[in-house]
Amino acid sequence: MSGQMGSARVVAVRDDIVTIETVPDSDGKMPALVKNEVVYICPTRSENQVAHRERLKSEVLRIRGNVADVQVFEDTRGIAIGDPVEQSGELLSVTLGPGLLGQVYDGLQNPLEVIASGHGFFLPKGLDIDAVDVNKIWHFSPKVRAGDKVKAGDILGTVQEGRFVHKIMLPFNWDGFYRVCWVQEGSFPVTAAVVGLEDSHGAEHELSMTQRWPVRRPVTENILKKKYSERLYPHEPLVTTLRLIDTFFPVARGGTACIPGPFGAGKTVLQHLISRHSDVDIVIVVACGERAGEVVETITEFPQLSDPKGGTLMDRTIIICNTSSMPVAAREASIYTGITLGEYYRQMGYQVLLLADSTSRWAQAMRETSGRLEEIPGEEAFPAYLDSAVRSVYERAGVIRSNDGSTGSLTIIGTVSPAGGNFEEPVTQSTLRTVKAFLGLSADRAYKRYYPAVDPLLSWSRYLEQLGGWYRKNLGTDWVANVERMSNLLAEGDQVLQMMQVTGEEGVSLEDFLTYQRSVFLDMVYLQQDAFDQVDASTSLSRQQDMFVLITDCVTEVKKFPDKEGVRDYFSKLTNLFKNLNYEPVGSHDYHQFRREIECLRKA
Repeated sequence: MSGQMGSARVVAVRDDIVTIETVPDSDGKMPALVKNEVVYICPTRSENQVAHRERLKSEVLRIRGNVADVQVFEDTRGIAIGDPVEQSGELLSVTLGPGLLGQVYDGLQNPLEVIASGHGFFLPKGLDIDAVDVNKIWHFSPKVRAGDKVKAGDILGTVQEGRFVHKIMLPFNWDGFYRVCWVQEGSFPVTAAVVGLEDSHGAEHELSMTQRWPVRRPVTENILKKKYSERLYPHEPLVTTLRLIDTFFPVARGGTACIPGPFGAGKTVLQHLISRHSDVDIVIVVACGERAGEVVETITEFPQLSDPKGGTLMDRTIIICNTSSMPVAAREASIYTGITLGEYYRQMGYQVLLLADSTSRWAQAMRETSGRLEEIPGEEAFPAYLDSAVRSVYERAGVIRSNDGSTGSLTIIGTVSPAGGNFEEPVTQSTLRTVKAFLGLSADRAYKRYYPAVDPLLSWSRYLEQLGGWYRKNLGTDWVANVERMSNLLAEGDQVLQMMQVTGEEGVSLEDFLTYQRSVFLDMVYLQQDAFDQVDASTSLSRQQDMFVLITDCVTEVKKFPDKEGVRDYFSKLTNLFKNLNYEPVGSHDYHQFRREIECLRKA
């Protein structure tokens, strides 16, 4: 329902938190307030003797009788006590439909490119723009006929959105069954009615190609409850083509992971590599609170990056952009907006990857809002409900079998930016208690130019054991055992390094020095990867398997060395050959030449 002017009024203003009070309508009835409802604050002022009316979008956070605290998604300058407030009757929602791919939105799904082209580069206050182009024409192909019975989530028709078949589904929150009265095929704008339905009471409904959905409620909530769709257990890895991740710290397709690290450790480049080369259909990047310069880099680079699947990376990407210079409240909402869009495409049967950068800034936005609400603070002044808020984000990942039998997934990888690289701070710890893969970036490895700078001694993944059946079937029965053996080698090598830093090479035995050289060799040729080389930036799973088996053989074979200099010389030559091998395409002349040289060195 649409709100009416004067259904509430402003009674207090504290930064972006405004307290409103409902007032009786003309019939003496008191309008109801609903948590997370969208309301519009309408400042009354005049500029140059001309009335100027703004509608500032806000969300109800807390209700106390007929008084509510709302967070305003805009600059609150100009709001005064007594200003009227309109109630929308709708929860904070986004538009779902064709035209989402390739867009750059703010946290409230306002298309930034449209705003920039029509209003300049400074965002006007109170602007309300359609999330998708209502004038663009799409060809709708029906999948139902008159007389068919349909339920929430069923496919009514399809639209070709770039390379993807966009499924138009019955709104997910509709209960019961509906009879198709009529359906039309042809080219229409997204707002045109394409299907007519009749409910069990005989009432008729017309549906367009879009629907609205509240961002804080999972898209699959109703259809899973009604058993129209089914949540599945993640059973296969998300192949990122990054050797360190896929081999040692895998992330399940439909799983969760976090990438914490200090400034300059390579989070942004690592995210770009994951988004570009991962085996997914659609990528959603949520820049919630990062510096404007980093977001501009993402926006300008993605349209230029060639997609291994064809076209540019932006053709299958949605960017949600709320930088640190944008309003705090919109930053907090942006991550829910991105997840809702990801769930929508997952319900169509697509594999979706969501990258949130960074959840620390998102949590800081919650902290600011909580402080202004004068809530009891938790550790480091973060809200006491920080744990549950973090879980509510990551638990929306998963694998879903939809009504039509297709299976889609939503994988969520969030970066964390702990101050000073302190992994003991509350946001990192809350995230670690939630996710099942931890890819901790190290400032020390980044300083040494060891990229990706994921510390193999700090990182872990519970998916390695969970996906053991998949690995045994596809990579061999001893794959997991070999990974664990090589992980132990890295830990043993680090222990020897710690001793050598105290005693020097002379203070360790030949056997310990050999262990150290083996661990360094493994690190140099397998864990490190050149993001700017066309070949080494992306390693297929089959090539990873071939390389890992060869490297495992090299470090486990028994060889006699006369002294430590002989050990160093052997592994120095072996490292150079393997690093050259990494830069050669499989099957090329040089690739086979380096393989032969490696075998000759091993037999010498």
